[in-house]
Amino acid sequence: MMELYHNDMSTCAQKVRLTLAEKGLTWENRHLDLRAGDQQKPDYLKLNPRGVVPTIVDKGKVVRESTVIMEYLDDEYPNPSLRPADSHARAQMRLWTKRLDEGHHDIATATLSMGIAFRFQYLDKGQEACDALINRIPDPLRRERRRDIIYNGVEAREFRTAVRMWEALLTDMEKTLDGSRWLTDNDYSLADAAYTPYLTRLDHLNLLDWTAKRPRLADWYERIRARPSYESAIRQWENRAYIDLMNGKGGEVWPRIKRMINEL
Repeated sequence: MMELYHNDMSTCAQKVRLTLAEKGLTWENRHLDLRAGDQQKPDYLKLNPRGVVPTIVDKGKVVRESTVIMEYLDDEYPNPSLRPADSHARAQMRLWTKRLDEGHHDIATATLSMGIAFRFQYLDKGQEACDALINRIPDPLRRERRRDIIYNGVEAREFRTAVRMWEALLTDMEKTLDGSRWLTDNDYSLADAAYTPYLTRLDHLNLLDWTAKRPRLADWYERIRARPSYESAIRQWENRAYIDLMNGKGGEVWPRIKRMINEL
């Protein structure tokens, strides 16, 4: 059986679980505690040298990187297909997933999540333990970005950049959904699966007011939440302590974010 190395609240893991659920595939659970540093242990680094989740092992073959895994699953298990039949729509799907991979995940979402909420999980350990966890991040750019956001929060160098990226993304999603039921066509695709965890993250961070003036996007998210895959891939894996932390801290920071949006 396929093995999935993942984390309950990781957006990248969530989108792979959504793909698995949409396809009705079963898998063995290999859950990693990211705050404990499970992803940086030697055995896992042999599977994924970057020390990130998710990773799958299918038929003895290792597949890494969430978008690559999603496309692999659609190739290897083509029914039902989660890629549009139309070539142009398929190209649009790839542009959406490319946008996540080329900055929105690592800069916009990670900065927002860590700067608002998750930094406190590190800071509560004390500086020595916190620095030790940061220093175990293999990639030097990710390591220094993480250090800045943990210690500086909303004052971190990239926080305003993250807000600007989120504002642009939500605007583009609203425009796209003006003429389409889903992000790439009138059929659900890997693009919709890919973006579901990111709107869920805004929801968990108590920042869903960001969609208040975007009715088509709000409707898309409600339809997404009604799909059976959302229940099995996201709701059943919710970590209440994490959500309570995000919800409380996000509510405190939202007025500050609104001011940043108005200054764009």
